[in-house]
Amino acid sequence: MVDDAARDLRRERRRGRTGEAGSESSRRPDYRTLKNPFLPQPIFSADQVAAIHDTALRVLEELGVKVLLPEARVTLARAGALVDEDSQMVRIGRDIVAAALTSAPKSIRAHAGDRARDLMLELGSMTFLAGSGAPNVTDLERGRRPGTLAAFEDLIRLVQHFDVLHMLGPCIEPQDIDNRLRHYAVNRAQLTLSDKFPFVFARGTPQVEDGFAMIRLARGLSEDEFASGAHCYTVINTNSPRQLDIPMAQGIIDFARAGQVLIITPFCLAGAMAPITVAGALTLQHAEALAGLTLAQIVRPGAPVVYGSFSSNVDMKSGAPAFGTPEHVKATLGAGQLARFTGLPWRSGGGSAANISDAQAAHETQFALWGSVLAGATVCIHAAGWLEGGLSVSFEKLITDIEALQTVAELCVATPGDEAAIGFEAIAEVQPGGHFFSAGHTMARYRTAFYEPLVADWSNFGNWTQAGSKTATERATGIWKRLVADFQPPASAVATSGALDEFIARRTEEGGAAPVS
Repeated sequence: MVDDAARDLRRERRRGRTGEAGSESSRRPDYRTLKNPFLPQPIFSADQVAAIHDTALRVLEELGVKVLLPEARVTLARAGALVDEDSQMVRIGRDIVAAALTSAPKSIRAHAGDRARDLMLELGSMTFLAGSGAPNVTDLERGRRPGTLAAFEDLIRLVQHFDVLHMLGPCIEPQDIDNRLRHYAVNRAQLTLSDKFPFVFARGTPQVEDGFAMIRLARGLSEDEFASGAHCYTVINTNSPRQLDIPMAQGIIDFARAGQVLIITPFCLAGAMAPITVAGALTLQHAEALAGLTLAQIVRPGAPVVYGSFSSNVDMKSGAPAFGTPEHVKATLGAGQLARFTGLPWRSGGGSAANISDAQAAHETQFALWGSVLAGATVCIHAAGWLEGGLSVSFEKLITDIEALQTVAELCVATPGDEAAIGFEAIAEVQPGGHFFSAGHTMARYRTAFYEPLVADWSNFGNWTQAGSKTATERATGIWKRLVADFQPPASAVATSGALDEFIARRTEEGGAAPVS
C-alpha cells in the first residue's frame, strides 16, 4: 500500500501536468547552450561528398551564376571571376572559392542583448528558431489571417519566454504596417521585448543601415564596437536555379562590410528549382551557397557566414512544396556532410506542409527536426510553429513544437551514471514486490528527476474527460494565451524604447526606407 509520502509525491507531480494551471516546476534546466550529443549520420560516402563538391565547383566555373546587382558583379570580377555583362552571368574559379573557404570563420560568437544569451555558432553547437517569414498567422480562436504587428509582438514574447528558442526571427510579416516603415516596427519589437540575438531584414541598404543603427542604440554600441562583433544576422536566399537577385546580393555586401552574420541559404526544391535527385539538388544548393559566401569573403575576408541548406522535394502531382519527407531528411543529412567538408557552421530548415496543427503537421515537423539533429545542424530555422510550407505560423503549433524541442534539449544533458545514480542502496531498501515511491533515493530526487511536460497530458482517460477532453492543440491555446498575458520583458530591453522611438519618429518623418527589389 502506498504510504502518505508516496501519495504526496504523486499529488505534487500531478499538479500542472498540462502546463495550463500556471504552476512553476522546481526543475531549472538550462536550454540556452546546447551541444549536439549525437554522431552525425551520413547518407553519402566520402568519395561521393567530394564528387558533389567538385561538381558544384564545376557548375560555378563552367556554367556560372546570374548576379543581378552590378556592384556584386564588379566585386566578383575584381577577385578574378569572369563576368559577362550582357547576360549578367558570373563564372567563379575554384581557386577563388577555395580562398573564400579558407578565410570564412569556423566559429562565430553571436552577441545577444544579455551576455548570458550569447551563442557560439560552430559545428557541434545546436540552436533553434521559430518559424519565420510567413505572410499569415493562425490560432484556434481567430483563425488564419494576414500577419499583424500585434501578432508579431506576441510571437516575440513567446520566443523570449522559451530558452530553447535561441535566436529571434521574422516570424510573420506585419502587413498592417507600411513596407517603408515595417522594418522599424519589427526591429523595435525585437529590441524592446527580448534580449536574444536579433534578425535584420536584407531589403536594401537603407533598411539595413536603419536596422544596424537601432541595434547600436539599443545595445549602447559605437560604430566601431558594432563592427568588431556579430550583433545581428540575416538570411540570404538565392533564387534557384543559379541566380542571385539585387536585394540578396546587396544584403551580402552590406552585412559582410559591417561584420554581421550572413546565413546564406539556397532554397532548392528537388524536381522544381533543382534536379529531382537528392544528390543533384544538393550539388546545385552547394554551388549557390559557395557563390554567396565567396562574395561575402571577397567583400570582407573573415566575414561571419553560415552555410545554409533548405532543400526538400515537391509533390510531383501538384508542384506543391513538401517538408518532413524522406527526401527532406536525406537532403539535410547530405547537407551536413557538405558543411563538415567545408568546416563551416551551417543552417538547416524544419517545418511542415500541413494546413493546420494536426498529426500530419506534428510528424512532418518532427522528422525534419530529427533530420537536423542527426545531421549536426548548427542552426535550425522553422523549428516551431511553421505551417503550410511557410505560408503561416500557428500559435498552438509553436507551443506543441516547443515540447519536441525541449525533449531534444533534454537529450543534450549528460545522464548520470555514477554510484549514486546506479542506486544499489535504493534497490536494497525496497523489498521484493514493494515500490520506490517513498524510497530515500526517490524522495531526494523526485522534484527534479524527470522532464515535466509543457503541453502533454499524462492524466488517465477519466480525469482527462472531466477536464474537458482537450486535445494537445486545444491545451496549447490556454498555454500561449497565459504566457502572453503574464509576459514581462527584460528590463534592459524596455529601457531602450525611448531612444528607439526617437529614432523611428525622425526616420518616419523623413519618409522611412522603401524595400529594394
